[in-house]
Amino acid sequence: MHIGELAERTGLSLRTIRHYDEVGILPATSRTEGGFRVYSEDDLERLMVIRRMKPLGFSLEEMTDLLAVLDALQQDSDKASAEGLRARLAAYRATAVERRAKMVETLARADEFIDVLTRY
Repeated sequence: MHIGELAERTGLSLRTIRHYDEVGILPATSRTEGGFRVYSEDDLERLMVIRRMKPLGFSLEEMTDLLAVLDALQQDSDKASAEGLRARLAAYRATAVERRAKMVETLARADEFIDVLTRY
């Protein structure tokens, strides 16, 4: 699919997708003879993972590392290596859970504020 369809299917802007390509976390699967980016369904899935990381405040470096861990777990059959990768994945999961909890607290405070405003 072309970048426009990918943007439409993910709800992300063309600029964001191009940026992810430029920094290397979502390189296009291929390019047309005219130089247009072409993406696969696997790229769409990868972009959805990236999109889900963003609200939790993961940096591009963290995203890059986490995607590398996920890629390696899908490809690596070495048990010792997989254990190390799973440990890294568990650390990212713990971070995501912690950040989500903070977001829930912030949302609760926002709801309280909205309640105050609706009293008037």
